[in-house]
Amino acid sequence: MIHDKRVYIAGCGGMLGEAFHKVFGAANTLRCSDIDVNADWLSYLDFREAGAYRKEVEDFHPDYLFHIGAHTSLEFCEENYEEAYSTNTLAVENACHIANRLGVPLLYISTAGIFDGLQDTYDDWDQPKPLGHYARSKYMGERFVAENVEKHLVCRAGWMMGGGPAKDKKFVQKIISQIKAGKTELHVVDDKLGTPTYTHDFARNVGLLFAHEHWGVYNMVCGGVTGRLQVAQELVRLLGLDQKVKVTPVSSEHFAKEYFAARPPSERLLPRKLDMRGLNVMRDWKICLKEYLENYYADYL
Repeated sequence: MIHDKRVYIAGCGGMLGEAFHKVFGAANTLRCSDIDVNADWLSYLDFREAGAYRKEVEDFHPDYLFHIGAHTSLEFCEENYEEAYSTNTLAVENACHIANRLGVPLLYISTAGIFDGLQDTYDDWDQPKPLGHYARSKYMGERFVAENVEKHLVCRAGWMMGGGPAKDKKFVQKIISQIKAGKTELHVVDDKLGTPTYTHDFARNVGLLFAHEHWGVYNMVCGGVTGRLQVAQELVRLLGLDQKVKVTPVSSEHFAKEYFAARPPSERLLPRKLDMRGLNVMRDWKICLKEYLENYYADYL
């Protein structure tokens, strides 16, 4: 991990930002900003405003710039593609120009969704083929960082879990919300494969890469490959509700009206580069899911 550094974290208001604040905050000086100021350790910044972004970062004099915010709803990005590219691509270019101007390393968060899913698994060197505006806007951001900033880290996350009820807008929270609402049968797709990513493990692994200065593009996901159905089944089991809540497999067509944006059938990433460098501290997804539930949902249900 890094210590005694000044880190500016832009787009820090979400589930990943919460983990970065916890993991890096004790040993470093942080400035965390977001367009949604939902915590007392956040300040306001719309990083799409290039001038305001540059002034904020320059005034802080950071050792590192972390750019971690994005529009992550595929449906929103399909219906609002200009805003998707403004947030997920042009704002990343702003970050690159700032990092180069200050001569500091840059972190950018990419996604397993940049692949078309026709392969079963993808390692760090497979060629991305984005299916929609969300994936394309994220991949264009990834490419700009890799091509324009010498000291960069592009870390690709899988199915993110973290942040708890207040910040988690992803799969785990959606399932738990249904259970809390009293549902005794959950319909979960059995044709979408992927790899969960626990935000705290992700943040720790980022810190390890920065400490070793191993710049480049990295797949960064939890151990074990799985699918939406298996995650839901394990979640219900961990909550001790497997005799009360039925998990019923369905195809993606079941949710086609709500989730109309194209999604790859497989988002399974292999963290091959992390393994080869001996720097993979991402734990098995089942261990992480258990820890996540114990730390964030013990009194929620």
